[in-house]
Amino acid sequence: MATMVLTVAGGLIGGPLGAGLGGLIGNAIDHQLLFKPGTLEGARLADLRVQTSSYGTAIPKLFGTIRVAGCVIWATDLIEHRSTQGGGKGRPSTTSYSYTASFAVALSSRPVLRVGRIWADGQLLRGAAGDFKVRTGFRLYAGGEDQPVDPLIASIEGAGRAPAHRGLAYAVFEDLELASFGNRIPQLTFEVVADADAVRAGDVAATVGAVEAGELVTQLAGFSAQGTVRETLDALCAAAGGWLCGAGDGIALRAGIGEGAALADQGFTDGAAAGGRGARSIAAPDAAPRRLSIGYYDPARDYQAGVQQACRPGPGSRETRIDLPAVLDAAAAKTMAAAALARAELARERRTLALGWEALDVAPGARVTIDGAPGQWRVDRWSLEHMVVKLECVPIAAAPLAGPASAGRAVAAPDERRGRTILCPFELPPLDDVAATTPKLVVAAAGAASGWRSAALLASVDGGASWAAAGDTAYPAVLGTARTPPGTGRAALIDMASFAEVELAHAGMALSHADMAGLDAGANLAMLGDELLQFGRADPIGGTRWRLSQLWRGRRGTDIAIGTQQPGDRFVLVARDTLKALDLTIALGGTVALLAQGVDDSTDAQPQRVTSNGISLLPPAPVQLSANREGTATRLRWVRRSRSGWAWRDGVDVPLVEEREAYQIEIEGAVGRRVATVEVPVYLLSAQDRAGPLFIRVRQIGTHGMSAAAQLLLSSLGDEQ
Repeated sequence: MATMVLTVAGGLIGGPLGAGLGGLIGNAIDHQLLFKPGTLEGARLADLRVQTSSYGTAIPKLFGTIRVAGCVIWATDLIEHRSTQGGGKGRPSTTSYSYTASFAVALSSRPVLRVGRIWADGQLLRGAAGDFKVRTGFRLYAGGEDQPVDPLIASIEGAGRAPAHRGLAYAVFEDLELASFGNRIPQLTFEVVADADAVRAGDVAATVGAVEAGELVTQLAGFSAQGTVRETLDALCAAAGGWLCGAGDGIALRAGIGEGAALADQGFTDGAAAGGRGARSIAAPDAAPRRLSIGYYDPARDYQAGVQQACRPGPGSRETRIDLPAVLDAAAAKTMAAAALARAELARERRTLALGWEALDVAPGARVTIDGAPGQWRVDRWSLEHMVVKLECVPIAAAPLAGPASAGRAVAAPDERRGRTILCPFELPPLDDVAATTPKLVVAAAGAASGWRSAALLASVDGGASWAAAGDTAYPAVLGTARTPPGTGRAALIDMASFAEVELAHAGMALSHADMAGLDAGANLAMLGDELLQFGRADPIGGTRWRLSQLWRGRRGTDIAIGTQQPGDRFVLVARDTLKALDLTIALGGTVALLAQGVDDSTDAQPQRVTSNGISLLPPAPVQLSANREGTATRLRWVRRSRSGWAWRDGVDVPLVEEREAYQIEIEGAVGRRVATVEVPVYLLSAQDRAGPLFIRVRQIGTHGMSAAAQLLLSSLGDEQ
């Protein structure tokens, strides 16, 4: 707008000259005020509040080892982290946002020993080794009566306002990174170890209901007691085939065959008993289920729900399911289902006894034997009518034999260690034939283990005096170190004799072969030390070591580094999606220090440094430097190269790229050293110059500096060496 206005105004005042001057001034104003590059805003949440749990949610009592969801009992709002990058040399800056949250999750209303794995939205957040897959602080309060107040909760809620939640086992997450979970608190489940070993059903019942339950010896790998005491006891009875009965002034749980009273045979028949004092009845087959299923938590399926069932032969179509908040293996659950089905089938038969006062102390739940009736019976109902004690009894089933069962196919969440971050920063020649204007520094990153995904970067351009966020790493790279360098070679030939041996960072990394067409298209490009090369074959030779052969050396002008590698030098497979460009303002020869902030990275890790050596800015050294006698003089000739146009599509010449064509010739001999500058790839040495041996160095003068030198040794007779 200012350009147009001032151009018109200048033309009215000063004619064509004034119009031109006005246009220049207006253009400057437009670029500084109207068209100045702005900041690109990344995705940002409009609402930073999080959803919390409602009051009154029951917290279970946990036993053994079990997986539970827990209940969020405290949380902060989401915390927004803002990072701005770029914006130099007329380019727009980019602002990105990330979010973290801190919160507490109640796990058990009785003490626990520890927490094992943690799942977030079904994927592992914490592995079996205790390693977290994303960055977070984590503290567990085991539920002791003397546990302290969490310092984070106290700092936010204020002194005296934060409870210690004594007697409640809970976990605190501090600054959990939420990018992997859609910037929200994920659905969490925890593997909680409340007791060191499996627990008996009787011990659970005694803890929850204060009942005597020594006879319930059924082993449970884990159990979640939630709801009323009666609901918990009913679940335990279903698991162990038990029942409630009186025991002195309290209640007891009984199960299976044991000691019981003997009752005299009253001569009962299938109808009314003799004298009308008792009866025996059998319900219809459909009164008992034909199929019975047990729902449980299966440790072989990461404690996900499992189902085992038992069927009986014969008529009937009823199906029954028992959902048990217990951890069982598949065989134990199937045995439990078979036992429950057997009990239901036996319960079709009932014996009603009419006895005298001698049976007053035979209470409901007591075990009895009946003369003339096989097995042992349980008193299900008791009544006293007209001075007659009536007992309604059902048979007690013997424990079934355990049988095999399958838990089904389980697809477990992968539990891969991440390991510390390995950073490999280096300067990369342009791969897209676009000439760089600033040093092109990149960093490849991977982890010491296969589960590594990414890490945040910190960069310093002042020797570590100050650090700034430099974004996140790219996708995991294939990288390692050189063990056997490839030695010397020539960039113009396919090196079939030399090979290199490299050791990759972990066993999850792999290399592959490439044919000639693939190599021509840029496959298997790698930075080995300071040399960019390609390899046609990659053969594993044991462990994480690979042998690289069929080498294309010195790619993109890095031939000056051929033969300079040492054992321990970096090896990085170059791929666009695994390289992070460092958008930093740095001069040629400047140094950048980098630190990684990953899940397993130590706070005292040493920074990795990279110095711009100019490979992305300076022209390659001239080639084919030669000397030819022309009478008493000697003519030097060479061929220039370019840092662009490596594909050489037209077959004629490569683009100059630099602002102008110029060369520096350094001549060193017996008469001293002198330097000359020419603008063509030719230089004439006089007879006086050839008075003795000469050492010639030719460098191309580029826009940002001079290339490495092409070198030639001439004897006093002018012979090329």
